Amino acid sequence: MNIAALSAALIAAAGPTATEVTIYNQGFGLVKEVRSIDFRQGRQNVAVEDVAAQIQPDSVGFRSLSDPKGLTVLEQNYQFDLISTQAILNKSVGKRVRITRAVGDKMEALEGVLLSAPTAITPNQFGGSGYTYNGLVIKTDDGQIVLDPKGEISVKEVPEGLISRPTLLWDVIADQAGTNQVELSYVTNGIRWDAAYVLTLQDSGLKADLQGWVTVDNQSGASYNEAKMKLLAGDVNVAPQGGGLGGGGAYDALRKSAAPGFQEQSLFEYHLYTLQRPATIRNREIKQLSLLEGHDIKVQKKLVLDSLKDYGVYYPNEGEVGTGAMSPQVRVEFTNTKENGLGMPLPAGKFKVYQRDAEGSVQMLGEDRIRHTPRNENLSILVGKSFDTVAGRKRTNFERLGVNWYRETFEIELRNRKEVPETVTVYERHWGDWKVTQTSEPFTKADANTMQYVANLKANEVRTIKYTVETRW
Repeated sequence: MNIAALSAALIAAAGPTATEVTIYNQGFGLVKEVRSIDFRQGRQNVAVEDVAAQIQPDSVGFRSLSDPKGLTVLEQNYQFDLISTQAILNKSVGKRVRITRAVGDKMEALEGVLLSAPTAITPNQFGGSGYTYNGLVIKTDDGQIVLDPKGEISVKEVPEGLISRPTLLWDVIADQAGTNQVELSYVTNGIRWDAAYVLTLQDSGLKADLQGWVTVDNQSGASYNEAKMKLLAGDVNVAPQGGGLGGGGAYDALRKSAAPGFQEQSLFEYHLYTLQRPATIRNREIKQLSLLEGHDIKVQKKLVLDSLKDYGVYYPNEGEVGTGAMSPQVRVEFTNTKENGLGMPLPAGKFKVYQRDAEGSVQMLGEDRIRHTPRNENLSILVGKSFDTVAGRKRTNFERLGVNWYRETFEIELRNRKEVPETVTVYERHWGDWKVTQTSEPFTKADANTMQYVANLKANEVRTIKYTVETRW
């Protein structure tokens, strides 16, 4: 049923003549449209049927661009009781229905009043693994009560109030008749964007090329044709809502777009990326757009052994945590500067690292995620674990010197099984009031809880770092 059937005084707004969509990487978007509406003088209803299905009704803005003072909005409604089999049956309770069913080799028509529509019973009500349903209940013309009859159900008419698409409805007063340009704005859930990066190491491993992509996922329930698209990167505070952000569902398309790409600007405490051409963002579509490129970026491979990184606070009397055989992390690090071929704020996203093999084929080395990274900051991408450089860590001595006072000795054995030299950065972590009384090699104190050793290993070298630490709590 079209919304125009609900009111004789209803005016349907024309489609948008201009659309702008700002997409946030938290799963929602701000839609702004300019529409042309032919108003009559006086009070009337105006309907917009093609808004996003996941619109936030409390975010809608409606104002006249042609005559701001000549248009008064008295009331705004969001109607979303959409036509569906379940909705029609629910609203047809108490009305006449017809069921056509097969009885033997013949078709039989059964008419009567619908007493109950089918409703789903969730599994946890009865402890089952699947859904069951309360079926139809019909009172036939001869007084029988028929339970869950099987067959094709038909109704006499579509119940009042059901609509084919989500609709915004305004009650407005226009001072004068005529065509008016109106701006409609609203926030919708179900549309998001994310950044994805591909860093390809060159043969030397000392330089790399970077390709950045933006992936837009539109599950909002509306398409935006030839829209001006903007992406806002940053952690925007959003008030809690009663439900989730929605989204999800199958993906119908994957599209790649070429330059011209995005222009970046600062906005408040965030960064805004504006696509320099119109884009069509179809409902239930994933679209990929080129964000940035960088060439000949200076990178550095770093092996890191950080045995207590994920343990939090270490208490000596808990036992030998962070010990045993282990492999150093492999990280690729670089600086996001203009001099290094970049210098653009990098939105949060997934980072993939590739390198070509001896035959020239690209192979993926690993992937990580980065946070929003401003220009002139360092990035450290976790690629994986080292294969040929391994380590072992053990506690060789433990003494209780007093109440909450301990002395421990640790050994870290580093084994470089490569035919080339390798450097391993070793982090040792201690909490409380700690003091190193003996060490086999010099270290630096990276912060209040962290020791840092840098071991330059020769080819096939095995080296043991040994130190003694006293800790008070």
